[in-house]
Amino acid sequence: MTASVIGTPDGVDETATHFADEWDLDLVSTDPLGFAGYTPPAIESVRSGTVRAPDGTGEHVFIDCDFARHGGTMGAVAGERIVRAVRRATDRALPVAFRVSSGGARLQEGMFALVQMARVTSALVEHRRAGLMTAAALRHPTTGGVYASWASGADVRIAAPGAVIGFGGPRVVEQVTGVRPPASSHTAESAYANGLLDALVPEPEQPARLRAVLGLAAADPLTLPAGRGGPRTAAASPVSSDAWDVAGFARSPRRASGLEWAAWLTDSWIELHGTDPAIRAGIATVDGVRVVLIAMDRVPGAGLGLPGPAAFRLAQRAISLADRLHLPVVTLVDTPGADPSPDAEADGIAHEISATMAAMAALSSVSVSIVVGEGGSGGAMALAHADHVAMLRHSVFWVIGPEAGSAVLYRDPSRAAGLARAFAPTAAELVGSGFAERALPESITGVRRYILDSIARNDAGHRTSRWNAMTERAYRGAGPNS
Repeated sequence: MTASVIGTPDGVDETATHFADEWDLDLVSTDPLGFAGYTPPAIESVRSGTVRAPDGTGEHVFIDCDFARHGGTMGAVAGERIVRAVRRATDRALPVAFRVSSGGARLQEGMFALVQMARVTSALVEHRRAGLMTAAALRHPTTGGVYASWASGADVRIAAPGAVIGFGGPRVVEQVTGVRPPASSHTAESAYANGLLDALVPEPEQPARLRAVLGLAAADPLTLPAGRGGPRTAAASPVSSDAWDVAGFARSPRRASGLEWAAWLTDSWIELHGTDPAIRAGIATVDGVRVVLIAMDRVPGAGLGLPGPAAFRLAQRAISLADRLHLPVVTLVDTPGADPSPDAEADGIAHEISATMAAMAALSSVSVSIVVGEGGSGGAMALAHADHVAMLRHSVFWVIGPEAGSAVLYRDPSRAAGLARAFAPTAAELVGSGFAERALPESITGVRRYILDSIARNDAGHRTSRWNAMTERAYRGAGPNS
């Protein structure tokens, strides 16, 4: 089939993206309901095919649903084109990019239209099972059954600023609820603020971003916020080996936290956006090796650096994506502990920590954890359950922060310093106990080399054996097989 411009019926498109091969142009609707006044469109809302970069590389399947073509609605033909395109992508082991602007299911085709939500979703499940990736660029508007199925189901989702984004369009919301939604609702900005989108990207920049998300083009590096990465340096000032002194240094607000280390260690970054800044996640490269990186970030302005339920849900999403794409997981640990507040409790903090640890346990790809500051209790352990664990020389890890621990054990927070020493939390002590493999110099080059060497060992599933060996040192008695 001949190449054609993706876009509106007159062939004009601001991105000048072309199909290398366009599919299923012969499919036309039969007007299955004989709906009064409905004339099936001559040019369908959905077009699909393969796309390549100008140099002929980076082939992927592209599915374009455009509001300019019959409101971007999804009827039987649109659904069939999407299903066939996704199945071809699965058979050819190709990633899929969506560009979407839609009013939802095509009402004039009734249930013939509605079942396309389930059909497309099922096709995408098979694509995911094949370890393949999807990315979606949403435009104005994206609503209804399209948004509530394949558009929201993409691994990474971006949207144009100012676009109407929502399950029900504003008119539908007003009709059903009797209240017109506020202007701040049903927008790309609202969806981003609530963690439903990963980035807001102007339309002309969306094609390049989609290619970068799919790993077919270079992505930008992680940019640190203003004031970060300046006085906060990787180099460590000498401190004594006393655990309480080391803890004070590890907790210093001038010390680099997870986000600095993520920026220093990676060459590129595709944000997986969440609502809690205490955990950041992204698809990144480390010296050209693609990984999923999860960074705990303990900084002023991010509360107390206590990750809440939403932070751990983001971590689970990132781990699940890495598992499916067979990408290594790198975690950077720096937190005084998980959020124990009543709001966090009501939102299931314990469940989310458990689910995160289970996701790390089930991970099929290799995992590496670096303790870059403080490892506080179960919230930190959830992301340290890795095949390879190292600690920066001036980091600490403990069962509970010594202030809280002294309140529990002694009803006396003033005994925190002594308890800190009793916990034996320093890198040297925890390498000795078998918790960590290495105590690393606070060097970007050295940490990066440890990560790459660990990934190269490709020994996924090693994570529990360290804890087993550590545990055997702590009891006497018959072995497990006696």
